[in-house]
Amino acid sequence: MRTYQTNEIKNIAILGSSGSGKTTLAEAMLFEAGVIKRRGTVKAGSTVTDYFPVEKEYGYSVFSSIFSVEWMNRKLNFIDCPGADDFIGNVVTSLNVMDTALMVLNAQYGIEVGTVNQLRYIQKFQKPVMFIVNQLDQEKADFDNVVAQLKGNYGEKAVLIQYPISCGPSFNAIIDVLKKKMYRWKPEGGVPEVLEVPEEEKDKAEELHQKLVEAAAEHEESLMEKFFEQGTLTEEEMRFGIRKGLVQRDIFPIFCVCAERDMCVRRTMEFLGNVVPYVVDMPFPENTEGEEIKPDVNGPTSLFFFKSTVEPHVGDISYFKVMSGKVKEGDDLINADRGSKERIGQLFMVAGQQRTKVEELVAGDIGATVKLKDVRTGNTLNGKGTDNQFDFIKYPNPKYRRAIKAANERDSEKLSEALQRMHEEDPTWLIENSKELKQLIVSGQGEFHLKTLKWRIENNDKISIVYSEPKIPYRETITKPSRAEYRHRKQSGGAGQFGEVHMIVEPYIEGMPVPDTYKFNGQEFKVQSRDIQTYDLDWGGKLVFVNSIVGGAIDTRFVPAIIKGIMARLEQGPLTGSYARDVRVIVYDGKMHPVDSNEISFMLAGRNAFSEAFKNAGPKILEPISDVTVFVPSDKMGDVMSDIQNRRGIIQGMESDKDIEVINAKVPLKEMSNYSITLSSLTGGRASFIMKFSKYELVPADVQEKLLKEYEETQKAED
Repeated sequence: MRTYQTNEIKNIAILGSSGSGKTTLAEAMLFEAGVIKRRGTVKAGSTVTDYFPVEKEYGYSVFSSIFSVEWMNRKLNFIDCPGADDFIGNVVTSLNVMDTALMVLNAQYGIEVGTVNQLRYIQKFQKPVMFIVNQLDQEKADFDNVVAQLKGNYGEKAVLIQYPISCGPSFNAIIDVLKKKMYRWKPEGGVPEVLEVPEEEKDKAEELHQKLVEAAAEHEESLMEKFFEQGTLTEEEMRFGIRKGLVQRDIFPIFCVCAERDMCVRRTMEFLGNVVPYVVDMPFPENTEGEEIKPDVNGPTSLFFFKSTVEPHVGDISYFKVMSGKVKEGDDLINADRGSKERIGQLFMVAGQQRTKVEELVAGDIGATVKLKDVRTGNTLNGKGTDNQFDFIKYPNPKYRRAIKAANERDSEKLSEALQRMHEEDPTWLIENSKELKQLIVSGQGEFHLKTLKWRIENNDKISIVYSEPKIPYRETITKPSRAEYRHRKQSGGAGQFGEVHMIVEPYIEGMPVPDTYKFNGQEFKVQSRDIQTYDLDWGGKLVFVNSIVGGAIDTRFVPAIIKGIMARLEQGPLTGSYARDVRVIVYDGKMHPVDSNEISFMLAGRNAFSEAFKNAGPKILEPISDVTVFVPSDKMGDVMSDIQNRRGIIQGMESDKDIEVINAKVPLKEMSNYSITLSSLTGGRASFIMKFSKYELVPADVQEKLLKEYEETQKAED
């Protein structure tokens, strides 16, 4: 393959809901471009882009798959993305490194919930998008309904490039509005007949053509002037105007395709080759310093690595985008993130599992290399003269958590290594060894996402693993002031231990003053703040320590030991062993011994005094609350709202986004454990949701009582 220049390269992400036919479309494109001689099928597990064993077993895409084709003296790089919402991380990655989105819609369903989620990211990243209405030969295909949905979203900016003569099993012809021709196929598809527009379609075709001309002219002043003068534009001028409109997100072209029978795929690719933006047409990305990095072949070399996989008999494969300059085999580069040197051994253009060696890749191109020693997903390799770093890919928060462990404890270390490798391949698999929960926690985008992780570890790494429901990171706090004193005394021959601490504890709210007087059981305690220290706790919240010791009752050298003892109890709250937070402690008195007092004595006295005061201060358990946004079809809204309320959720508001209802709620994390499974069951897989941590709130009294009993039983079992 020859080296394509930046102004000959186009990068396109193929998106769409599960079942829309993305992989089948990709297969037809590879066939039309001559990369493959025979089209495979998803059902047979023989497609180029779904080549991992787990994908063949499940029957649909799990990982994004990269392929490149030479077409019309241009290079088209594609990423075929999974449609399931569980794998949205692949969509986020692809939209960050590609320039145009090709949104595939199922002609039977149009804009589905999964489509809405992907369109939201397309809008967020301000990417051009064109729509492919696929499966027009299906019994329930309704092209007009899909177009109505798109116009509901984009108004007159959604423009028809083609429309079908008829839908359903009889589908075999389309009218191309841009070319003003009819394309008709034999039942087996392939190369069409190109005919004049039938008489009965001429008025409709002419009207739509005129709308397309007007839309193309709007985005270039010279085209607008010519349109006003002559009332039309040449085909080449229309292409130029549509490209401008795509970049500005003012035109959203609509195409017809029946990918399974290879109908209109070639014509779609012609449009991709002629019209969609080149790399140089798009806004330039920024490095971590906020500097725009132009895709300049003559600039210093920078490669951004956005994906990695491990394949049998090959090893590590790293996929990258050339952000600037050019790269060739044998180049020595520096890893800007890890400081290590790397030599590029081989360069490939890929089509799924197929790899074609290339000599050189230039700015804007997508490629792959193998067996780099120290490169991870998200790293940047630089040549001389630059120290670029890129971190523009921001992944969504996880929605599904499970505790994970090896069925055989001897495999624990191997499991940790496998999980780290899985995270490098898919950064939306998050791994946390929780000191607080004493569990290894794996988080992802849904049940199927973690099910895929389990499948790969058990089948590829031969490690049997067990999932369980993770513990909840509760917090403990207090609701009223309390006082306690504790004397630690120990005699064991020789020097003993002695320390006595008197303290007051109270709930802390940011900015609250320290009172001069406290009253407990009719007795007043006056305090004088000599020193105030505020500690931001690692687990959230604060400890405020007030030294109010007067008259040298406790030497100042023992104060750090008292704080250490309090901290130790905060790390293991008196109620359930959870972290405690938002407490102010005032040490106002105590006693010491001239010989027996030492740091350990005051640490233990401080710890026990705090524990006693805490238990008498109206202690409460706090639970994490999540902000949850659910996207659900209108006809399932009632069921979903009832389920949220049954989970102790509070509905914050609702809004409509065309045929999709958006529900905003606050729900305890404890109640979200299996939500993705339930939501899928309630809506037939047509809904999705996002969630993020909001705050901690007091648990209801009945829930607290239940948690206290569970903790007590656990402690008895451990004893």
